[in-house]
Amino acid sequence: MYKLVLMLLPVLLSGCMKNSETERARKAQGLVYCAEANPVAFNPQVTTTGSTIDIIANQLYDKLLSIDPNSGEFRPELATHWDIANDGKEVTFYLRKDVQFHTTSYFTPTRTFNADDVVFSFSRLFDVYNPYHFVGDANYPYFQSIGMDQLIRQVVKIDDYTVRFELFNAESSFLSNLATDFAVVTSKEYAQNLLKIGKEAQFDQLPVGTGPYLFKHFLRDNLIRYHRNAHYWKHPVAMEQLVYDITTNGTSRIAKMLTKECDITAHPSATQLEFLISREDIRVDKAANLNIGFWAFNTERPPFDNPIVRRALSHALDVNKMMQAVFYGSGIAAKSNLPPSSWAFAPQSQLPEYDPEKAKQLLLEAGYPDGFSMTLWAMPVSRIYNPNARKMAELIQSDLKLIGVTAKIVEYEWNTFIDRVGRHEHDSVLLGWAADTPDPDNFFTPLLSCTATFSGKNPSNWCNPEFDLLLTQALDTNDIELRKVYYQQAQAMIAKELPLMPIAHGLRFQASSSDVEGIELRPFGGISLAKARRAQ
Repeated sequence: MYKLVLMLLPVLLSGCMKNSETERARKAQGLVYCAEANPVAFNPQVTTTGSTIDIIANQLYDKLLSIDPNSGEFRPELATHWDIANDGKEVTFYLRKDVQFHTTSYFTPTRTFNADDVVFSFSRLFDVYNPYHFVGDANYPYFQSIGMDQLIRQVVKIDDYTVRFELFNAESSFLSNLATDFAVVTSKEYAQNLLKIGKEAQFDQLPVGTGPYLFKHFLRDNLIRYHRNAHYWKHPVAMEQLVYDITTNGTSRIAKMLTKECDITAHPSATQLEFLISREDIRVDKAANLNIGFWAFNTERPPFDNPIVRRALSHALDVNKMMQAVFYGSGIAAKSNLPPSSWAFAPQSQLPEYDPEKAKQLLLEAGYPDGFSMTLWAMPVSRIYNPNARKMAELIQSDLKLIGVTAKIVEYEWNTFIDRVGRHEHDSVLLGWAADTPDPDNFFTPLLSCTATFSGKNPSNWCNPEFDLLLTQALDTNDIELRKVYYQQAQAMIAKELPLMPIAHGLRFQASSSDVEGIELRPFGGISLAKARRAQ
């Protein structure tokens, strides 16, 4: 595969024409980032797709607090500090002053950030009387999948720079969830202006935030252009422009790196790394990332509603072959749905190992001696947890054929793919999850809870009240050792019931021009280009 990439590159290079927008960005002291997909929206509250979050979250918006990627401690952002009541049911945030919202061609703010914006941003998620709650079909996938819309009783403005979250019950992961890339603060004034002219739908597509860059232009399947926020509250922003070149083909992204059309490229494949590392004009950064790639079964659709069938199919997987052919040393085989670096990780001996004969025996036991036909949906984009879902699907297809099961591979454009999986149209799907916080709950509630099923974000369509009870018990205590016990039981239940088969944990790679500095790759959450600059 490596040789094939080298053979293709000269052809691609000869056909690459520099885009006038990207060239203009370079002349204006800008950066060009080769992105793998169009954004679903420009508000992180309404999507969970990693490619979108990378583009919008840390570039356009800020949060109340964040998590230090090294120490794991909470650090202040739009909130300077906070207090938690003794019973854990009230969290009071004290807000930063003199933070300006973006001034754009479509909005000019008349005031700075204050408590009204926090109340509006978070009440939108759960308050049916918030005029924006039903804009976009009231779909807030991350918050709905973790049940935050059911956790917050109300958000109260104490004064212009003090706001209190009142909860129905204490929850140990509440602050962690407020520190995710989804929990951004938006402008109430901008929302009110759009409401007056009947253009509420514009709110999530023409963004206004307080982040280091502000939105200028989006041309679907082509580019996104941001300009520097000259009034960014945290620090000066070095780059005048940030342009995202939408290039869905991985080899084309690398070709654009070599012709200097792109300064940064998303998710170079393992087959390309050796070539990229050998070049002096390109730097390849690597980050250990909390993630999991898996094969999920639609457990509400026969025969995948039978755990014996799910186990049979899982026994057919030759994971070692996948690690060699898909990850090329850039990942490790999964022993649980949690990555080994998580403090709640417990390797699961019940997870099926490669055993085609055992798979056939289980199919016979389940009443399918001659196998059956099914669909296998494969992501059309490269992600940390699965660099090449199509290749993995082909390997699984071959493995299943050996046990008499015929799998048809299904692919769609990324945003369509996510939408249809959310409607549970698949038999099975290759997907994954990159953590937004180091809290173990991030690998359970957003993916496998009943709440996540109802919100369309549980690809297994699996709802188990006993499993949900374990998650609730883990969130009801701050005792780390007790939380470990509950999460270990939850991991064991996944290994036994197999709504999804954990496959691998990947490493995140980022290729950039050697003269670009300040790119922040984190073990969780999206990429930040707030401090990106050209070396002097």
